[in-house]
Amino acid sequence: MGTSAVNMDLKGDVEDKMSMKSFGEVTFRREPYPPIEPYNSGILKVSEIHSLYWEQSGNPEGHPVVFLHGGPGGGTSSGNRRFFDPNFYRIILFDQRGAGKSTPRACLEENTTWDLVEDIEKLRKHLDIEEWQVFGGSWGSTLALTYTQSYPEHVTGVVLRGIFLLRKKELDWFYEGGVAAIYPDAWELFRDFIPEEERGDFIGAYHKRLNTSDPEMQNKAAKVWTKLEMVTSYLLPNEDSLKRGEDDEFALAFARIENHYFKHKGFFPTDSFLLDNIDKIRHIPAIIVQGRYDVICPMMSAWDLHKEWPEAELKVVPNAGHSANEPGITTELVAANEWFKELLQKGK
Repeated sequence: MGTSAVNMDLKGDVEDKMSMKSFGEVTFRREPYPPIEPYNSGILKVSEIHSLYWEQSGNPEGHPVVFLHGGPGGGTSSGNRRFFDPNFYRIILFDQRGAGKSTPRACLEENTTWDLVEDIEKLRKHLDIEEWQVFGGSWGSTLALTYTQSYPEHVTGVVLRGIFLLRKKELDWFYEGGVAAIYPDAWELFRDFIPEEERGDFIGAYHKRLNTSDPEMQNKAAKVWTKLEMVTSYLLPNEDSLKRGEDDEFALAFARIENHYFKHKGFFPTDSFLLDNIDKIRHIPAIIVQGRYDVICPMMSAWDLHKEWPEAELKVVPNAGHSANEPGITTELVAANEWFKELLQKGK
């Protein structure tokens, strides 16, 4: 029998449950929890090619929550555990195909959104979990929505941050010049790496260079691609983000995998796929946390999602950009998990 810390009735009448105490009307803990270490970890072979790193921390008997990292290609970090109460939650982190400690690093073969959705299911079964809470930001929000729409029966609740629906207008905003309205200096570095005759399709031009047989060109393109995102991740400049983008191994995996997914439009059949399938998850409690000044995943996407899914509570952070590590974003994410903790405890 798999781990289940809450009766399935939690999802049966979401309106009654969520009106119990609205997220925005109650004061919850907002400070991240102290650093903790995993109580176990392992490698899960999910295909002939790919093996995924996973770890568990917090309470082994607690309510399971799976953390879906961004990018794609970003990988997890120890700080990701701090969004959750370790006494209540069984915290599961894993690195998606080609990212972080998963192998082979930066591999694009057998690496699609649908492969990742099935990997999440394989991990759930491997850990003997019946149902869990899903938490994801940026690309992690894309994957969280896709997984939840595919397997709603295994999801008790969803926390999303920095909404990315992987639509053409979102990709065009960041990779075809829209972001230049706010970051013209960073954009010009990204633009000028590509010859003028190829500037009609920056994602395609970088795809060519990130997949060349010339490792030096791969690394140069990866650094430039990654730098644009690291520079624009925070409302105010963040040295840690900039340093991360300078790491050769991180930049190559991040840029190659991210570009691969964007070149193939997320492997979705239609541009509005995630919005078109909201009815499958409308009954599941959800909180959306969005920075007002997020230039990587602009608020238009969170707003579009909220209009399509009004049952999900939208919390706009007025003084924040994109990163989950911005103080205003962090506090709202911790509070969202505290709200779910109370909801789950009352649902027992």
